[in-house]
Amino acid sequence: MTTERLLKLPPLESGDRLSRAEFERRYTAMPALKKAELIEGVVYLASPLRARAHGKPHGDMMGWLWTYKMAVPGVELYDNPTVRLDADNEPQPDAVLRREPGNSWISEDDYIEGAPELIVEIAASSASYDLHDKLRVYRRNGVQEYLVWRTYSQQIDWFYLEADEYQPLVAEAGVICSRQFPGLWLASSALLVGDLAEVLRLLQQGIAAN
Repeated sequence: MTTERLLKLPPLESGDRLSRAEFERRYTAMPALKKAELIEGVVYLASPLRARAHGKPHGDMMGWLWTYKMAVPGVELYDNPTVRLDADNEPQPDAVLRREPGNSWISEDDYIEGAPELIVEIAASSASYDLHDKLRVYRRNGVQEYLVWRTYSQQIDWFYLEADEYQPLVAEAGVICSRQFPGLWLASSALLVGDLAEVLRLLQQGIAAN
């Protein structure tokens, strides 16, 4: 696509209803835009991100996932990747953990296609579209596990797919264990109070046990 053609494209706006191809064309034409998603054919643009409500928990979550990825062969971690799920849905999750090879793959133009094994989102509250529209999209497309950290209410929702429905993973003694990734243990109670040393200790225990 020529520069002249890119300049003539309308900018992305929240609420636009677009095909995935048109969404990608407009997104490509806005290099300064860092996060935009297409959910059920509707465009969502990210608001400015707050430090305590999003930036810090996002960093803590990435540290937990990175520690697991470094210890377990065949696991790949991505920060804010675009994921092509279907013709109407191209989300940009906060984090993705996938197997290589697995249920998803990297396209020739360097995007994730298909359903990764685990998607993680940092959400403000249960009113967020992360726990409504995106949850339904991930479930329908076969994302095996979906983790949402609600930072205002300080709650963690971790779902696993069973018979095409999401069921909650229940914490036992404050620890939630992934069904897709052996040893991926989350000390959720410790994470919510900021005890990252305990989070890493329990994760390393889970990795060693598997």
